[in-house]
Amino acid sequence: MALGQGTSRHTPTTDLAPDPLCPRPVRGSPTIAPCDGGDVARDLAIDLGTANTLVYARGKGIVLNEPTVIALNSRTHEVLAVGHDAWQMIGRTPGYIVAVRPLRQGAITDFDVTERMIRLLLQRCGVSRLNRPRVLICVPSAITAVERRAVKEAARRAGASSAYLIEQPMAAAIGAGLAIHEPIGNMVVDVGGGTSETAVISLGGVVASTALRRGGFDIDAAIQAYVRREYGVAIGERTAEEIKVAIGSAAPFAGEFKAEVRGRELMTGMPKTVVLSPEELRGAIEDQVSLTLDAAVECLGNAPPELAQDIITQGIHLVGGGALLRGLASRLADATVVPVHLVDTPLECVALGAGRCLDSFDTLRELFVDD
Repeated sequence: MALGQGTSRHTPTTDLAPDPLCPRPVRGSPTIAPCDGGDVARDLAIDLGTANTLVYARGKGIVLNEPTVIALNSRTHEVLAVGHDAWQMIGRTPGYIVAVRPLRQGAITDFDVTERMIRLLLQRCGVSRLNRPRVLICVPSAITAVERRAVKEAARRAGASSAYLIEQPMAAAIGAGLAIHEPIGNMVVDVGGGTSETAVISLGGVVASTALRRGGFDIDAAIQAYVRREYGVAIGERTAEEIKVAIGSAAPFAGEFKAEVRGRELMTGMPKTVVLSPEELRGAIEDQVSLTLDAAVECLGNAPPELAQDIITQGIHLVGGGALLRGLASRLADATVVPVHLVDTPLECVALGAGRCLDSFDTLRELFVDD
């Protein structure tokens, strides 16, 4: 299999699975309802992720699923593309065109760019000056109070009449259909592009939690560093995520095959092809995978004994794009000695949970994050 320069080929004719951690058009995913305006402002829920942004419209479901990327002309400050179109430009633009991710590790790194991106995405969903909906935004539990206020302010300036926040693990638990208001321990592990979060939830509140500002992009960076260190070849982040999708895993899997990767040799500057095996890739990303497993074990250890007993029965629910990494569920089950369940829609779970909060806005408002 040959990978590199944003393209991929391998001998079998089957399609590759969608990248679990980095934005790209998703094949075989549920059909996304088209956005339309409408005369009445619909409440919106936004899963503002480091990798992807999903928008849920009340009464319609998920109406938008785009990469959290925006392309700008640095000379004129004009927005050239957003979402999938901008993602295609990463690593392929001239100097004056910049394709950037305005969020890193779940936090806003460029407020103005984030506001412009949110505004454009909301406009695709019919938001205008005459149609200003309430917006519920999913945020990582690891971000600070200042970062939370920045997210709310960006949403209001982008066109929302009011903005509310809910933590991603709580939204994920609701999206997974867990009985969060019962006196039962529910454990959720949410592995995203920029953050990895674990929470034990009972009676509508988080009893124990751990949060890491580490995720899928750090796995991509580890792959880039490994290829540079071992083979003296530089590859881009898009090529790194393609390698991860093709042969990346947290544990051995059936039908393993090697991949050819094309990049630029550091010594000569010439193109070069190297061959990577799944085994050496597992070694390259082991440190990042171990951090996620250790955080889950720590969270489970901090849970009260009665809730820990419930979790042994209920199991751990694995959500987020990172949940699609081969072997992660089995590694997590081995580390915690607890059954692990991969939810049906790990990529959309958080957005669907926030959408259910919109449907019962007044009832579930107590779950929202206070400033």
